[in-house]
Amino acid sequence: MPGPLAGFRIVDLSAVVSGPLATMLLADQGAEVIKIEPSGGDTTRLPLFERGGITPLFANVNRGKRSLVLDLNQPRAREIVLQLAAGADVFVQNFRPGAIERMGLGEETIRAVRSDIVYVSINGFGETGPYAKRRAYDPIIQGLSGHIAVQRSLTTGERDVVRTITCDKATAYTAAQAITAALLARERGAGGQHVRISMLDASLAFFWPDGMVRHTMIGDGVGPGGTWYESFRLTDTADGQILVYVATQGEFEAFCRAVGHPEWIDDPRFCTMPARLQNGETFRELRDAVVRLFTSEQLLARLEAEQVPAGPVHELVDILADPQVAANAVLVESDHPHAGRIRQARPAPRFERTPTPPGRHAPRLDEHTDEILAELGVSADEIAQLRRAQVIGVE
Repeated sequence: MPGPLAGFRIVDLSAVVSGPLATMLLADQGAEVIKIEPSGGDTTRLPLFERGGITPLFANVNRGKRSLVLDLNQPRAREIVLQLAAGADVFVQNFRPGAIERMGLGEETIRAVRSDIVYVSINGFGETGPYAKRRAYDPIIQGLSGHIAVQRSLTTGERDVVRTITCDKATAYTAAQAITAALLARERGAGGQHVRISMLDASLAFFWPDGMVRHTMIGDGVGPGGTWYESFRLTDTADGQILVYVATQGEFEAFCRAVGHPEWIDDPRFCTMPARLQNGETFRELRDAVVRLFTSEQLLARLEAEQVPAGPVHELVDILADPQVAANAVLVESDHPHAGRIRQARPAPRFERTPTPPGRHAPRLDEHTDEILAELGVSADEIAQLRRAQVIGVE
């Protein structure tokens, strides 16, 4: 059975991560995605762990698409984009504001050939304001949206970046959800619309629920409190580190029993959450001294017996062998026709009635150009002529 978005076509002019990951999520759910690339290819094709013309990052954000290479500086290439848009439901681009209009593919031009299309613009900072024309990359947005501010060492106070592209991915997931919502609205009669998403907006929205608890309530009368991330600490054991997170009174009491100190439960310094906040440093010193008496394996077993939330701190390779990851069948291996055997995380949503079968592999650059043009009615002779003129294909 086809996936829930089967029958929808997406023309994807986006590059790098924020747009491509969004459209890959939709491809995973059954949408047809045509990825338009310049002759040099998407930036994520630059050789880093590359094999057979495919890089891991490109494969992990472009699965399920077809690759069409066009030189959009040439009028015939833009005509091809318009032909594709005429039969599409969604058009996605993530150039800086004004660039797509200069290319002759702005909203008005695309809507002239498909009036009810969902036109999606993803950018770094928004279309107006003092930062609008700036180049945007994930760590820059991290700095602006608070992510770096909370990556402050609880011992040294030193700040650091999050070492994954958190803001790009938050933007991509926001865009994918917004595109689906716009398609649903169109199905209900709202027509096509322009969906605008900036990385800064998406990243602030993603960060805000817990990251900005100190700055949510305005005015006086707000009681004292801490923040979740201040208690996100690694716990040192005799032979390594684990993560323990105690959120409720019951979990605190279970932790005390697990480490052999039930007397802490009734200790007036620690017996309530306010008391533990007031005497946090004292409690941490006692706790740290005790847990260092156990190996990680011993302590995890004791914590599990008392149902205290805890877990190991995996190195990347450890994830591959984790028993819960295996039980959930999260990791999927397949044979890529060019890159060979690859491993990826399967799409997270699992649809009961519209499961999506394994889709296309991530495409090689220019892999489907001739195929797509033939579907548009372009003759083999013209395709050859367009290649000679470098309107299509790699140089």
